[in-house]
Amino acid sequence: MSKPITDFDLNSIDPFEALVWQFEMGANEAIADEPLDRFKASESLRQNAANRQGMGAPGRPSGPRPAAASPRPAQAGGAGPAPMPAGVDGGFLLSDTPHEARQSARDAAAAANGLEELKAAIEKFEGCALKKSASNTVFGTGNVEAKLVLVGEAPGAEEDRQGIPFVGPSGKLLDAMLRSIGLAREEAYITNVLPWRPPGNRQPTTAEIAVCEPFIRRHLELIGPKVVVCLGGSSAKTLMEEDRGITRLRGTWKEISFANGKKADLTAMFHPAYLLRTPEQKRLAWRDLRAISQKL
Repeated sequence: MSKPITDFDLNSIDPFEALVWQFEMGANEAIADEPLDRFKASESLRQNAANRQGMGAPGRPSGPRPAAASPRPAQAGGAGPAPMPAGVDGGFLLSDTPHEARQSARDAAAAANGLEELKAAIEKFEGCALKKSASNTVFGTGNVEAKLVLVGEAPGAEEDRQGIPFVGPSGKLLDAMLRSIGLAREEAYITNVLPWRPPGNRQPTTAEIAVCEPFIRRHLELIGPKVVVCLGGSSAKTLMEEDRGITRLRGTWKEISFANGKKADLTAMFHPAYLLRTPEQKRLAWRDLRAISQKL
């Protein structure tokens, strides 16, 4: 087991142990073409600050200080700094406000009359910065007429590479969980709240979920299942509209209504990836699976 990194031993930490620690924390994949030396950038900022302090010496012209240039792109047709490259601002592209991005997603989702149209709309959507770092758009897989839909949080590294939700170890466990109640993977439908992987498998932000929520709700509406199961806390909080954590939400039932008037039974359970890390919770997952089977 690697030695914990603390403020007291940063100078003596073994580089290999540091890499192992980063991998265990989720930093397991490069998302840029070239490494960024942030120590050099910090030194440059300190030097610039020192230069600005020097400008305040006696003899400096009096008068109001010039306004700082805005980091936002200049308005069309006006002078100003060159536009910034697309980046992250609370999960949105810099060209969008949260309201604009969510409204754009809502309009695109409502205009989709089928799953293929919805998939095309998501692939064209430019309102969420996660799309820029993801390898693939992960839409959904399974029986489009299924009575059971399972909704995860976001794609992982393997899902991002293959473009299919719930593959790899967590996918294999989910398949076994479905078999335990007499269902094959092909009989259910599986998707995620977010169609793009957050870098480093980090937790999705509130902003990212807010943008993509119209897509998952339209996704469920087009399938029209009898039971919807949220896998993990982010999925449960989004669809169940609750602030409680997954430990309190799992095993509870609500009703989810869609814009077309249809309804479905909605519940939550632990994410398979969490069960792989904490196998002692599988007994609760088995209890939830039996309840789901009874609903079906």
